[in-house]
Amino acid sequence: MPLKGISQQVAILKYNGGGDWYANPTALPNLIEFCNLNIHTSILKNPETVEANSIDIFNYPIVFMTGHGNVIFDEIAIDNLKNYLISGGFLHISDNYGMDTYIRSALKQIFPNEQLQEIPYTHPIFHQTYNFEDGLPKIHEHDNKPAQSFGLFYEGRLICFYDYECDLSDGWEDAEVHNDGIEIREKALKMGANIIEYAFKN
Repeated sequence: MPLKGISQQVAILKYNGGGDWYANPTALPNLIEFCNLNIHTSILKNPETVEANSIDIFNYPIVFMTGHGNVIFDEIAIDNLKNYLISGGFLHISDNYGMDTYIRSALKQIFPNEQLQEIPYTHPIFHQTYNFEDGLPKIHEHDNKPAQSFGLFYEGRLICFYDYECDLSDGWEDAEVHNDGIEIREKALKMGANIIEYAFKN
């Protein structure tokens, strides 16, 4: 999928369960602006919102998911998300602290025979336009654990990228939201750009 040319659209995933899927409202618009300026994408500046059980999800090469709480997918959403991912879609999940237990259970419903795997530093997602030799950058403290990246793979292709103990999407927000310095925000935006670039190409 080309990075430039025809305009692309990306979306925020709306899910059930009470978790705040709408968290970090400035994050994705800032990432889109960064990508259009720096890696020559042509993404429409205002992301859409798509429900997990909607066929409209197939309009987006990548969807983004975040929140702090519970995640519930009904049977329609489970089938829909599975079909979307195995047919070429990509899901980025950013653990906005408090989501981990719920998202792992929800992903197990979609892919009961697959395990989240830690993604090695050598994976191409860390070596797109921006090079992250040590893997996922640490953006927010959370429980003071190292940042980790986990993924689901289908026929060798990474279809879901989950940043844990990192909170990339917080790093994409307006600077005054978390009082992050320029260096932290730049790392988060560059890693986000790599994720978009990888999803568009694969």
